[in-house]
Amino acid sequence: MADFNGAYRGRRVFLTGHTGFKGSWMALWLHGLGANVTGYAHRPPPPPSLFELARVGKTLINIEADVRDAARLRDELIAARPDIVFHFAAQALVLAGYERPLETLETNVMGTANLLEAVRAYSHGGRPCAVVIVTSDKCYENQEWVHGYRETDPMGGHDPYSMSKGSAELVVAAWRRSYFPVDGMAQHGVGVATVRAGNVIGGGDWTRDRIVVDCVRALLSGEAIQVRNPHATRPWQHVLEPLSGYLQLGARLMAEDRVLAGNFAEAWNFGPSASGVWPVGQLVDHLIRLWSAGRWEDRSDPTARHEAKLLAVSIDKAYHRLGWRPVWNVERALDKTVEWFKAYASRPFDAREVTQRQIDEYAADRCCSN
Repeated sequence: MADFNGAYRGRRVFLTGHTGFKGSWMALWLHGLGANVTGYAHRPPPPPSLFELARVGKTLINIEADVRDAARLRDELIAARPDIVFHFAAQALVLAGYERPLETLETNVMGTANLLEAVRAYSHGGRPCAVVIVTSDKCYENQEWVHGYRETDPMGGHDPYSMSKGSAELVVAAWRRSYFPVDGMAQHGVGVATVRAGNVIGGGDWTRDRIVVDCVRALLSGEAIQVRNPHATRPWQHVLEPLSGYLQLGARLMAEDRVLAGNFAEAWNFGPSASGVWPVGQLVDHLIRLWSAGRWEDRSDPTARHEAKLLAVSIDKAYHRLGWRPVWNVERALDKTVEWFKAYASRPFDAREVTQRQIDEYAADRCCSN
């Protein structure tokens, strides 16, 4: 925490995708750190929405717009005069990528290029700016390896969503080399990094086709949980884990010494430790134990769309160069997730208070772990 505590106070932040699950948590954390946030995103998803429940819109300047609108994105970013940009806006689901491949490419690839072009237009005035672009652990060419992928492993993707995230990484790399070279940071002042997280969980995520959401909906309705890939392994982590990495990295990119800041304008993984890579079925079993109710059914379908069976990322680079490491293990992450949703199921419920309390608890645990 010492690496970014105070780094955001009074800073101007341009945050895309702030109406989504991760974006809402990030907006609340930035607000608590004293940042002045401008949010740029689609209107909030239909209820229940963490953005609406936690009154996130009251903590920032809220702009409802699309990252595919290059001119609007450029104008709003320049008007916000950011010290740092966090780019979360995306089509974030594998199955939706199969259903809407062109929209997925337009949003995840061209949306990223539009964001970088907006930064390029803004920086022409000689204004330094840090940029953290969120992609995905699914950006890698997945060989179904048992070991974690490193930042230098090839990009790829079997499905449209995964490919779009690998492509977004290539877009960033090309723009960085062409317009924001690291060895020219002292002149152009723009440091661009990409970040790749594992499968995030946490309170307030109502996105369809995500296993924790499927569990909660079934538990609240008293139905059996339908599990489509019980044997697939994923790197599970609470949403606050990667966000802390993004914030820590962003603080380094905003360093006054622009040459030093340039050392961090690269790709970074922020995943759980090796013990956080669990099969889906094990995760569901543990969640049911915490809920003290429920059951699940194996709905594996051999004819279903392809989804990776094995996936993990290496966090050695973040550990050794940023001093970042996970704080909450999977059990703790699930405990806090269930705590949030159980509070939601009871009445009265103040999503802002519960979410902020968990941010404070995580921050305190991170301080104690350092």
